[in-house]
Amino acid sequence: MSIEILSPAGDMERFEAALDYGADAIYLGRETFGMRAGPKNFTYDELKAAVNAAHAKGRKVYLTCNTLPRNDEIAGFEEYVAQSVDCGIDAMIIADIGVMSLVKKYAPDMEIHMSTQTGIVNYVTARELYSMGAKRVVLARELSLDEIAEIRAKTPSDMEIEVFVHGAMCVSFSGRCLLSEYLTARDPNRGRCAQPCRWSYTLMEEKRQGQYFPVFEDDLGTYILNSRDMCMLSHIDDVVKAGACSLKIEGRAKSAYYVGLTTNAYRMAADILEKDPEHFSLPKELADEVFKISHRAYCTGFFYGRPEDGQYYEDSGYIRDFDAAAVVEECRDGRLWCIQRNKFAEGAELEIISPGEMYKTLTASDLRDENGEKVESVCHAAMRFSMSCPEGMSFPKNSFIRIDRNKYPV
Repeated sequence: MSIEILSPAGDMERFEAALDYGADAIYLGRETFGMRAGPKNFTYDELKAAVNAAHAKGRKVYLTCNTLPRNDEIAGFEEYVAQSVDCGIDAMIIADIGVMSLVKKYAPDMEIHMSTQTGIVNYVTARELYSMGAKRVVLARELSLDEIAEIRAKTPSDMEIEVFVHGAMCVSFSGRCLLSEYLTARDPNRGRCAQPCRWSYTLMEEKRQGQYFPVFEDDLGTYILNSRDMCMLSHIDDVVKAGACSLKIEGRAKSAYYVGLTTNAYRMAADILEKDPEHFSLPKELADEVFKISHRAYCTGFFYGRPEDGQYYEDSGYIRDFDAAAVVEECRDGRLWCIQRNKFAEGAELEIISPGEMYKTLTASDLRDENGEKVESVCHAAMRFSMSCPEGMSFPKNSFIRIDRNKYPV
């Protein structure tokens, strides 16, 4: 059994986090034609460097080209494809049939993955896309495990199936929405969604007396369109049994801390599954990892049928019990040399996470600034500092240090 962990990257920092923490493949976008316009994304030079770094470790890079482009965007597509091919990407993720035809024309050897934006919900569509040249289909998020299994059973065995297993969900069908375009003139189908589904709404219809819409509301407003986040960490065995070979994590607009720790959790879970597929079970401390990352309330999406608890009506904010406190640059001479991410002080209890490892705890002690001067806290943004590392402990570069914000509020 070979399970691909596919992680997001919105810039080089997030790319490196995905690479360090065990992603088999990383999906990312350039400045155009990708479904996330908010992140920095990758220039030509950055994409080339990212691909070289991934290939040096035997990993893959998939380029998102999954917007629904308008007429005036087509003219520049040939150059975009040529540059992407020159960078050595392993596949292009596509949603539009016309774009697919152009990729086949300009880069006939390029591997094609059909995006979740295509809306693939049945085996006939999957088979037809395969016959047109698609190597992989990214199934719509609205499918159950039984439906995925039927698609797997009725499609060619060498057609790959990818599914989203973690991250933000959309109240619209697989991200196809016009709400943002109507309200803000930001087209969600070209990567510029303003996420109006997360906003607070009130409902009023003055002439229909006696007809009631079941809206839950309080003095903060009503969040009738606000989806929970998906989390299948403890259920990846079911997803793989249904026929998925690639487990995809959403989050190109999220932080390197999110990318690294989420990738780490799914990487370790996949390794456990591959060792013993018949008796898959996660230790509680691993299952809890995704709750120590900023998230909305979790659900299992449509995998087990219509999600009765798929909407979250209380607010649109994130649950954040832990913050990234620092990133390790080096561990030597009994000290950790770090870059600060959030303030903490001498005596704080910290957790350190390294690739492929569960967290370890230590107490912040002997804090010193980059000049070696003793300080009571690391309180300046991105300041370099060092602290004592307990004997027998060692942590590689890019290990994350986090702090429980309930114990140590900022």
